[in-house]
Amino acid sequence: MSELRALRLCERSLHFARNTIVPLLETMTLKQGDKAPAFKTTDQDGVVRSLKDYAGQKVVLYFYPQDDTETCTKEACNIRDNYAALKQKGIVVLGVSPDDEKSHKKFEKKYSLPFTLLADTGHKMVNDYGVWAEKTLFGHTYMGVLRTTFLINEKGKIDHIIDKVKSKTHSEQIIGVWGI
Repeated sequence: MSELRALRLCERSLHFARNTIVPLLETMTLKQGDKAPAFKTTDQDGVVRSLKDYAGQKVVLYFYPQDDTETCTKEACNIRDNYAALKQKGIVVLGVSPDDEKSHKKFEKKYSLPFTLLADTGHKMVNDYGVWAEKTLFGHTYMGVLRTTFLINEKGKIDHIIDKVKSKTHSEQIIGVWGI
């Protein structure tokens, strides 16, 4: 093997390690009772949002892979259809994906979503919450968002983590798990 070829192989290995392995090692394993990681990002309207904006309120922080895809749309529309009941119980709903503000705005308008969508284009939130991971679809392995919902109480602690999300009935899951 030539020195140049060996150097290129090392560069590719370093790139893989830096961009795939290190983020995996840095992700937190959160559990019930942990303090929810702070965040600061923009929503579909370009407004900067942070967890501390919702201090004293119950927060549903749901992570989904991508705007306007079949399963993500079912989940968002189920929450939309039951949003009044969630809001009446004092619950704030925040959806999070790696999509940008423009994509979120289009998704919000197309499906009349009444809740905030947070843009995480830099993957900071998905890494901090431990939901950016290796996935496999049709034999193809790639990095992506694990569909997960964190129920955060008024004190900023994680009350529940729903990692087996039922997209068509997710709001019912939230109400049932939270017991409200």
